[in-house]
Amino acid sequence: MIVFYFTIVAISVSLLLPSAEAAVKKYQFDVVVKNVSRLCHAKPIVTVNGRYPGPTVYAREGDRVIINVTNHAHYNMSIHWHGVKQLRNGWADGPAYITQCPIQNGNSYSYDFNITGQRGTLWWHAHILWLRATVHGALVIMPPLGVPYPFPNQPHGEAELVLGEWWNDDVESIENQGNTLGLPPNMSDAHTINGKPGPLFPCSQDKHTYALEVEWGKTYLLRIINAALNDELFFAIAGHNMTVVEIDAVYCKPFTTDALLIAPGQTTNVIVRANRAPGRYFMATRPFMDAPVPVDNKTATAILQYKGVPTTILPLLPRLPTPNDTDFAGAYLDKLRSLNTPQFPANVPLTVDRRLFYTIGLGMNPCASCVNGTRLTASLNNITFVMPTIGLLQAHYFGIKGVFRLDFPDKPVTAFNYTGAPLTANLGTSKGTRLSKVAFNSTVELVLQDTNLLTVESHPFHLHGYNFFVVGRGSGTSIRPRIRPNLTWLIPRRGTRWVCPQEVGLPLDSELTIPVFGLCIVIWSSIQLGA
Repeated sequence: MIVFYFTIVAISVSLLLPSAEAAVKKYQFDVVVKNVSRLCHAKPIVTVNGRYPGPTVYAREGDRVIINVTNHAHYNMSIHWHGVKQLRNGWADGPAYITQCPIQNGNSYSYDFNITGQRGTLWWHAHILWLRATVHGALVIMPPLGVPYPFPNQPHGEAELVLGEWWNDDVESIENQGNTLGLPPNMSDAHTINGKPGPLFPCSQDKHTYALEVEWGKTYLLRIINAALNDELFFAIAGHNMTVVEIDAVYCKPFTTDALLIAPGQTTNVIVRANRAPGRYFMATRPFMDAPVPVDNKTATAILQYKGVPTTILPLLPRLPTPNDTDFAGAYLDKLRSLNTPQFPANVPLTVDRRLFYTIGLGMNPCASCVNGTRLTASLNNITFVMPTIGLLQAHYFGIKGVFRLDFPDKPVTAFNYTGAPLTANLGTSKGTRLSKVAFNSTVELVLQDTNLLTVESHPFHLHGYNFFVVGRGSGTSIRPRIRPNLTWLIPRRGTRWVCPQEVGLPLDSELTIPVFGLCIVIWSSIQLGA
């Protein structure tokens, strides 16, 4: 379970407009179908500019970015700029039927937004159906010219590592089959690093193995993105430690680790020093899953190649955590801390105006065409979202009635033992396009409570355009504290009380994704919306 605070605050208009020195970065994205081969299977996939993963978007903090997307594919398309705050640019956020209608075949749409107060690694992806399985790429925001990174060992070079998935069959057909049968879609056939599964898979030697060349003694900034649809992933480099310096385009207190845990949609920047015996070392990734949910548990690899070393030398494999290593996952998350410097302070809200409690669960709804007469259905507070037929932003702006309701409940209608024995009765969910309206300039606490309806599951969450502070997490059902947590701990210190039975805490000034795996988590979040 998770609790987080977020504050809706006014922003000075002068801060939102590009300065006279700000550059305008323009890109052309052509969405096209291209035949691609992996794992001895060739198939047509949807790509941007014929590339998988797609092109990296580069900008600097303060730049204006204009990306014209032309859809040549037979699917409707929209692109989400995952993590960009979109201050006063909500129409450019990209989720289909939320902020825009999708781009139809033969049509174009220009996304026009400013990068305000952000720097680091984000990413972009299709935000409709399962098309983001192949339609995705990195979004790198550099600091302004002349501004160094706020950590020692300025890198000699940088590289983006996009962790993804590959299905031998068409991903849209797999999704449709799952919906028709009422079951989860089939798991992927392989994970990938920069679109390549690596030599541990068939037909993947050399051509389908990504290699990064480094020079001995130099340091490198690796921008790691988890573009997998559902899987949390471990990542490690044989023989090398990594220093984590940024999560989701937010600087954090640097810490050293021999492996990472990265949730779907999340980004992590690490510093790696090429100081081992010159050779070839595998970079490897595989899923973390401590719940009874099937995942592709095979290991994707890439190669860290020291300059001048023959490619005939066999690489060494890293020791990744075991797939169900909950202890490693918890210990890793405990290390994440706000940087909290004068330049990048941890401004935690001190009061709460509204408290929300959302349960996350799986239900079973009747389905005449499904294999068991029921469809597996996800829900929040036992409500399953129904996609509207026009954009929600359009309906709100023009006052179009009947598109959505503003009555999403602040807490479950009926309380129960959320993490007790799996329930087998009354598993139906209600359906609707129901929204929760948040007051401007308010601070909101949100508790995310995982449930054991049918089974527990790992859930990645992110809130478009917002930052939050994780201030606690634990296993079991949330209980509200008798005393408020000690905010000075966020500087940080241990030993305070949280709303969860397991007092572990996780203060992190992080935008985007937070993993929730059968947990109680408390998060305080500072959230900003443009006036």
